[in-house]
Amino acid sequence: MSVPLIQAALVGAYVVRQRLSGNRRFPLVLMMEPLFRCNLACAGCGKIDYPEPILRKRLSVEEALQSVDECGAPVVSIAGGEPLLHPEIDKITEGIIARRKFVYLCTNALLLEKRLDRFKPSPFFTWSVHLDGSREEHDHAVCQDGVFDRAVAAIRKAKERGFRVNINTTLFDGADPDRVAAFFDEVMAIGVDAMTVSPGYAYERAPDQAHFLNRRKTKELFRAVFQRGKGKKWRFSQSSLFLDFLAGNQTYRCSPWGNPTRNVFGWQRPCYLLGEGYAPTFKALMEETDWDAYGTGNYEKCADCMVHSGYEPTAVEHTISNPLKALVTSLRGPRTTGPMAPEINLDRQRPAEDVFSRHVADALERIEAEETPRKRAGSRV
Repeated sequence: MSVPLIQAALVGAYVVRQRLSGNRRFPLVLMMEPLFRCNLACAGCGKIDYPEPILRKRLSVEEALQSVDECGAPVVSIAGGEPLLHPEIDKITEGIIARRKFVYLCTNALLLEKRLDRFKPSPFFTWSVHLDGSREEHDHAVCQDGVFDRAVAAIRKAKERGFRVNINTTLFDGADPDRVAAFFDEVMAIGVDAMTVSPGYAYERAPDQAHFLNRRKTKELFRAVFQRGKGKKWRFSQSSLFLDFLAGNQTYRCSPWGNPTRNVFGWQRPCYLLGEGYAPTFKALMEETDWDAYGTGNYEKCADCMVHSGYEPTAVEHTISNPLKALVTSLRGPRTTGPMAPEINLDRQRPAEDVFSRHVADALERIEAEETPRKRAGSRV
């Protein structure tokens, strides 16, 4: 485990306050996507295939900070697209830190060295660099040669400047446990502060649909990887009980409201992975979303998901309720042998609905309505 003490203390206190207030559903991490545009075209990504008018859209500084205030989550993960393509991402980050929120700025690191001077090290700020394996695996995953070496060079430069740097890694079907373990050893040797790891995101619009993991394969893969990590000092920026869940030792229900998503469409229902509607405000998202309609066992699209954006909030609440259990799991590591926890029954899940195209069409219509007056005004000049 490697979460800064100040973060663990403030987030823990926040969770306790929410529970003492009787709040059943509350946000833990705001997933902010200030734009979808990216300088890579990864096969496993479902964020870059939007029409050009949508890719041109981005949240303003004011919209981003208003969303932070509206949500109130103690942690903000800024993703995309590639956030460093946003011309005011440094101002957004500064504004969030000024609110004493913890910022994880996700990046593929291609622009990191060029942008470093815009940022300052802070206990509230962490670079989260995308690396999906060693050189060969990562360059294949991002569909471009040389990206791994540039990312590693940027990580070293950021560490030299005093920044905290994590990596975020997604494991897909076919990942070799020995190679994954060797990669974790490699990044620890580079000097990263911690790692975030998750099974392949089930983006329904991703170009490559063949390599997402089902739940059984996820558990078997993570057991095999964690088995190879016994006795090593791998540092994860995730709760020990979430890692234990990935290894098949916990039966958790998804908490999609724990990591709400704000992007250029609005507040995304129900979660970071599924865009099945958008609320105009965070309040509307929380109060008007039929949360019981989603999650493994409730909805076909959620059947195989074990991703941190839905299950880490559940694990964090379990940690607060059972600190001794979490501590023991942290000290010994996830169990990698023996029977797995019972799986959620899928017999009553509702069938998947195809709603993506309608939401894209609605967004394009709104953009056209916003831009038409400006175009007319420009033509009169």
